[in-house]
Amino acid sequence: MFRKMRRVKCELENETAEKILREGSHGVLALSGDDGYNYAVPINYAVSDNKIYFHSAITGHKLDAIKNNDKVSFCVVDRHEVIAEEFTTYFTSAIVFGKIRMAENDDEKILGLNLLAEKYSPAVDTEKRNTEIHGKLKATAVMVLEIEHLSGKAARELIRNGEIH
Repeated sequence: MFRKMRRVKCELENETAEKILREGSHGVLALSGDDGYNYAVPINYAVSDNKIYFHSAITGHKLDAIKNNDKVSFCVVDRHEVIAEEFTTYFTSAIVFGKIRMAENDDEKILGLNLLAEKYSPAVDTEKRNTEIHGKLKATAVMVLEIEHLSGKAARELIRNGEIH
């Protein structure tokens, strides 16, 4: 169902792709937007149990696109180093394909928001975090991307040099 990578030698082991996905600071969520235009938006995220959690306002282009087509992709770039003298870039990245949906209930919303808070605000104490989450629960949408396919890719130079697997 999902295409094989054309440059097979650049494909990363699944564990490496998972690590890039888990540890990335942000990614780009690609959706089917208005009038046949694709819509790609940079976004924070958290990963747990083969799912990616996002949050946003309760209205907007992103949510409209999800309502119209739940099939999305999500890309995280871990390393990006331009090597001018070689006319190339040393990079590592992970791409996910899957179906996205709105959190089914407040418990799932709270789970997603807690995962995001743990990732991006780990030093904030639990009481303050809970106050923030519960105070904005009704005005916050949480989306859940169920991972169907994950692949990772790296610059061939990094693989050839043994810097990445």
